[in-house]
Amino acid sequence: MPQVIHHPRVAWDTARVFVAATETDELFGWVGERLASILGPEHRRELTDTRARLQWPTVANAEAVEAGRWRARLADALAVRPEAAEPLRELAAVTATRLRGHDA
Repeated sequence: MPQVIHHPRVAWDTARVFVAATETDELFGWVGERLASILGPEHRRELTDTRARLQWPTVANAEAVEAGRWRARLADALAVRPEAAEPLRELAAVTATRLRGHDA
């Protein structure tokens, strides 16, 4: 039986992980490269913009705002390219593991 992937869940989980990954140079570059290979270079540019907005926030809850932006962006991408769900889910899982290792 094929696995059912819930796109809204993938978008939300991936969004939160991507925002967290912008905090470290190593993961930021790594995620950006992989994201570009899955969804295209414009998404890497968006990740760079996210990092800049988080480094110089103009709102108190900048991380939540950026996660919301990424959730919407990824949901839109998955609506057009549903085959990207599994690679994004895998990228989020590996990134989350690397984030935990980075915090240790």
